Amino acid sequence: MLHVRSIWNGAISFGLVSIPIKLVNATENHSISFRQIHTEDGGRIRYRKVCEMEEREVTASEIGKGYEDADGTIIPITDEDLASLPIPTARTIEIVAFVPADRIDPLQMDTAYYLAANGVPAAKPYTLLREALKRSRKVAIAKFALRGRERLGMLRVVDDVIAMHGLLWPDEIRTPESVAPDASVTVRDKELDLADALMDTLGEVDLAELHDDYREAVEEMIAAKASGGTAPSAPSAEKSGGKVIDLMSALENSVRQARVARGEDSADSGPDSGSGSDAEVKPLRKGTARKSSQAAPKPPSGKKPASAAKKAAAKKTTAGAPAKKASAKKTSAKSAAGADAKKAAAKKTTGGAKKTAARKRASA
Repeated sequence: MLHVRSIWNGAISFGLVSIPIKLVNATENHSISFRQIHTEDGGRIRYRKVCEMEEREVTASEIGKGYEDADGTIIPITDEDLASLPIPTARTIEIVAFVPADRIDPLQMDTAYYLAANGVPAAKPYTLLREALKRSRKVAIAKFALRGRERLGMLRVVDDVIAMHGLLWPDEIRTPESVAPDASVTVRDKELDLADALMDTLGEVDLAELHDDYREAVEEMIAAKASGGTAPSAPSAEKSGGKVIDLMSALENSVRQARVARGEDSADSGPDSGSGSDAEVKPLRKGTARKSSQAAPKPPSGKKPASAAKKAAAKKTTAGAPAKKASAKKTSAKSAAGADAKKAAAKKTTGGAKKTAARKRASA
C-alpha cells in the first residue's frame, strides 16, 4: 500500500483525535488510450501551450491558474492563496457525522481512495477509528479539500483499511424528472412472474470473474495489425431496429436460454412452471415421443386382443365371486331356519301326546 504514490497528505480529524494519513487512489484505469495522428502520414498531433499575448510556447513551470471574470478579466490565483483559505478542511479530512450505510445514495458515489496511516504514531488512532467503524456498522461522513475545491466524502472499512469515497454534493445530483416513460403502462402479474424467473435463473455472479471483453478485443486487434496480420472482425448481426416484439415470448425465451446456459433443463421454463403466459409453450418431457411411436396397433374389428380377453374374463370371475358367497350364505340361512321349524314341530307333537295320555288316565 505505502509503495503507491500518495496524492495528498493530511490528517483525519476525529473529534479531538488527529490521525496523520496519506491519500492513495483505490482504483486504476485499464482502458487503452489512443493518440491523435495525421491520417495522411501518421504524424502525431500535439497540443502546444501558447501564450496569447506573447504568441510563444511556454513551459509547465511558467503556467499558473486564474479565474476568468464575467467581463473576461483574468484574476490570478496562486497555490498559496488556496492554502491560506480559512477553512478547516484545507489539509484535514474532518468527520462530521456517522450514519448507516444505506443512507448514502449510490448516485452520490465518486472516486474511491485508500487512507494509509502516515507513520508509526498514526497506527493506534487509525486502528481505533477502523474498529469503531466496524463495530458500529456505520460509515463516517467527512469534508475535505482536494484539487482546489472542498468535497464531501464517506469513510468505510475495506478489509483492514479505511477507504474513502468521494461524494457529490446533494445539489450536484440531477432530479430524474421527465426521464421515466411518459406513457401509462400496466405490467401484468404473469410478466412479473417471468421476470422474476429470469432473475432467479441468472442468479448471482462473482464480480472477480468479470473482465473487459472490449479491451481484450482491442488488444488482439492491435497485436494483429502490428504483426501485419488481419484484424479479427465481429460476426454480422441482424438488425432489429424498430421491430415490435412479444414481451411474454421474449421473457420465456430468455428464461429458457439462461437455464440452458447454466446446464439446467430448459423444459422447466415453460408455462407449467407456474408463471403462465399468453404465448404458451408446451414442454416435451423425455420419453414422450418414444412411447407414442411404440403404441400397440389396433386389432381387427370385432376381435379383442388375447390379453384384453383374459383381463375381461378375470374381471368377470372376480366380480362373480361375491355373488356366489352371498348365495351360499343365503342357502345356509334357509337350512338353519328349516331345522329350527322341524324342532319346534316335533316339540309341539310330543307335548300334545302327553296331554292326551293324561286325559285318558283321568277318565278311567
